[in-house]
Amino acid sequence: MENVRNVVIIGSGCAGHTAALYTARANLKPLLLEGHEPGGQLSLTTLVENFPGFPEGIQGPELVENMRKQATRFGAEYKHGHVTSADLSQRPFKLHVSHEVVHTKTLIIASGASARWLGLPHEQQLIGHGVSSCATCDGFFFSGKEIVVIGGGDSAMEEATFLTRFATKVTIIHRRESFRASKIMLERAQNNPKIQFLTDTVVEDVYDVNHKEVTGLKLRNVKTGKVWDFPTSALFLGIGHIPNAKIFEGQLDADADGYLKTTKYVFTKVHGVYACGDVQDRRYRQAITAAGTGCMAALEAEKFLEEQGS
Repeated sequence: MENVRNVVIIGSGCAGHTAALYTARANLKPLLLEGHEPGGQLSLTTLVENFPGFPEGIQGPELVENMRKQATRFGAEYKHGHVTSADLSQRPFKLHVSHEVVHTKTLIIASGASARWLGLPHEQQLIGHGVSSCATCDGFFFSGKEIVVIGGGDSAMEEATFLTRFATKVTIIHRRESFRASKIMLERAQNNPKIQFLTDTVVEDVYDVNHKEVTGLKLRNVKTGKVWDFPTSALFLGIGHIPNAKIFEGQLDADADGYLKTTKYVFTKVHGVYACGDVQDRRYRQAITAAGTGCMAALEAEKFLEEQGS
């Protein structure tokens, strides 16, 4: 079969770019398919201060672009396009990308996980300016301020508890009166003097696009219909993420929420197919951990190809 790739990487976040860099330096001439969200969640982040090597911090999009340039320098090829289906039943694996078919000897899935958003009128315009889906990424920027966390599960409780390290007050807003969170996580939040709860309440919009920063929320009580403005400096979404792995349903193992299951860090159940970054990591979800597993996947793909005599 002609034009069979050694390595195809799906996803262009930290995991994908790192995998591209390592496989390119191994002279495997990888092809990276950028997908719907080029750059991954870092492209939605303003200042990144916790990636090693940047003492003054670096803008998320700039960090992603630097990674891309570095991988390209060693021969990685980048292509716009979204994988619509995949056949992993035999090697070479077959991927349908937009209107073409790509065959590859190994596959690195670094497609990430997309944050669940509320769909507010001005939400997307304020991402990186006070609207965030990552407390560990952005919490520090709101030291000494009052902030809001949305959600009623363990993710929301964990985010809110973490954010009390920085904020003077954290308000958890939940659309119901009861919570889905586990007893221990809920009690931990309830016993924290910096956390207060606002139940039976939904957010209808976030202010203020004109100032390019979050200044408050428009809230509505679902029982009484009362609508009012609620001042806050930040809106954190604690309603989970959606792994971008739907096309592999029935071919690769996943947990109940759709995260790909891996063994030995990055191995899937199909030989020659590896998963790295947020598509298989529901615990850490950091740029540096994604880059680490991207490196692992690349090294394993290289080793696999050597063993196969490719």
